Amino acid sequence: MDMKQIKALLQEFDASTLSKLKITQDTFSIELEKNSGVVAAPVMAAPVAVAAAPVAVAAAPESAAPAAPVHTGDMIVSPMVGTYYAAPSPDSAPFVKVGDRVKKGQVIGILEAMKIMNELEAEFDCKIVSILVSDSQAVEYDMPLFAVEKL
Repeated sequence: MDMKQIKALLQEFDASTLSKLKITQDTFSIELEKNSGVVAAPVMAAPVAVAAAPVAVAAAPESAAPAAPVHTGDMIVSPMVGTYYAAPSPDSAPFVKVGDRVKKGQVIGILEAMKIMNELEAEFDCKIVSILVSDSQAVEYDMPLFAVEKL
């Protein structure tokens, strides 16, 4: 299976009511399992009566922090759930920086999934406009990682 087929399979599995799926084809094997969604509710202790004390409420400043600009152009998204790494090792330089021009097939990051390091390659020639995730951050399937400008 190629990456496009795996992406399509993940989307179909996510939309289905199946909770577990295993496919074996020649030398390729994939096993998917959804969380059951059953979560144990935390046990709460009985509330304790506390004398109410006056609390001064500070007004929030109207311009606390400007919102990050939303990039509506092209994106490079995560092909899987995992942990994003910007460099091959902690003491190495990152694969790409903002402003870098990358060629199709060039490694732009690493995604770790189930203790396997997967190289993330650019799908097209582009310029990195912004990096939307930080090093060692957990990422979701189809989550934007890089805002790019196609060349």
